[in-house]
Amino acid sequence: MKLSPFSIQNYIPQTPIIIAGPCSAETEEQTLTIAQALAQQGIRIFRAGVWKPRTKPGGFEGIGSEALHWLKRVKTETGMFVATEVATGKHVEECLKAGIDLLWIGARTSANPFAMQEVADALQGMDIPVLVKNPVNPDLELWIGGLERLYNAGITRLGAIHRGFSSYEKKIYRNQPQWHIPIELHRRLPDLPIICDPSHIGGNRELIAPIAQQAMDLGFDGLIIETHHTPENAWSDAFQQITPAYLKEICEHLIIRDAYFSTEDLGYLRRQIDACDHELIELLGKRMRISREIGLYKKEHNMTVLQTKRYGEILNKLAHQGGECGMNEDFIRNIFEAIHEESVRQQLQSISLP
Repeated sequence: MKLSPFSIQNYIPQTPIIIAGPCSAETEEQTLTIAQALAQQGIRIFRAGVWKPRTKPGGFEGIGSEALHWLKRVKTETGMFVATEVATGKHVEECLKAGIDLLWIGARTSANPFAMQEVADALQGMDIPVLVKNPVNPDLELWIGGLERLYNAGITRLGAIHRGFSSYEKKIYRNQPQWHIPIELHRRLPDLPIICDPSHIGGNRELIAPIAQQAMDLGFDGLIIETHHTPENAWSDAFQQITPAYLKEICEHLIIRDAYFSTEDLGYLRRQIDACDHELIELLGKRMRISREIGLYKKEHNMTVLQTKRYGEILNKLAHQGGECGMNEDFIRNIFEAIHEESVRQQLQSISLP
């Protein structure tokens, strides 16, 4: 894909580019109040959800088209650019008619090729920046496929939003960052701007600052952060929204690295290593939780902890796989012997529980 410059970014001398505003436009007063507070801080792009896809029916699903008039007021009264999420061709048509400056496509929509094609068809021939969030599940090809559908419709001012990936397990993050996926996206499409969404990755306002800093350390182009004047009263995603004052504090303390995404930059490569190490720790934690469950099962069925024959077979298989990946087989054996030792300790600990 030969991308055009991401024009809104060109108009705004901010590094990184900051997109902020409430998860949902709830009332006209709420929308204008937040926008005015952000404008006073120099934020140039205001975001607000107009249509909100919810997991289950009955929740707040957005005000709908009426809220587009509120965004027009934000644009007129503050001079900010305005952005919202679209999921259907009708959404696109209404946003274009209302003069919305930037559109983004959510994770549920980007996971559905039929929905992506409908949006792409509605945007055919239009000249507007569009950001595409990663699909709900960690599928890089699906993410790229969604971007390609828009590109094939003539949209060349494209960007991506990394909002993390869903997991059925409860972890520290609402959505797992899996940083290696946006890193690979950048390797494949080096001219594509990538924005990080720490609000949806963390799901908790206390995690937004460290996630935002990690995104900057990895060379992301900007941040999209849910901001509300009274987050505790928000009609959707209250736990992950922050106040304009806290957003200002986060932005003031961000450390912006000189190095941009570059495969020749040692600092960038080291940050990739850090991201991999973080994921290894999470995977090992998951493995040990399973080991404890195995220990409880063995306790209930009066089984011994050690299953020597199975251990030997697994070790040989993993050593061979490591060799095929270019690693020394003795190195792999040493690693998995240590992992097995800790797994046995975890099982024994489970068995000793009353």
